[in-house]
Amino acid sequence: MVERIEDLNLPNSVVTRLMKEALPCDVKIASESRTALTRATSVFVLYLTSAATAAAEKRKQKVLTVDHVLAGLEEIEFDSFIEPLKKDLETYRKTMKNKKDKKGDKAEHEEPMEEGDEED
Repeated sequence: MVERIEDLNLPNSVVTRLMKEALPCDVKIASESRTALTRATSVFVLYLTSAATAAAEKRKQKVLTVDHVLAGLEEIEFDSFIEPLKKDLETYRKTMKNKKDKKGDKAEHEEPMEEGDEED
């Protein structure tokens, strides 16, 4: 699976960016805090993944879905995360649908090039 436990950590840059977004501008972050939070977030992701996998196995399903993640959050008693996550997921789905629709509209309006025409 993984050779070193450090390989399971989320990237420091990602965790640092999230920390900075959550803290007031004038608050500094100690290096040890960054390391501790990086490890804690990685442990949380592994814990949630384990709970979501158990939910999938309980339903005899092999593909991990959003429903399994939501069931995992409930299992590990992070119920307060469920509704905000559902809202974020809905926003994400709408954004992806809009992008797909725009891409489809663009393809419909493009005229096919005739033989001998050159693109500038």
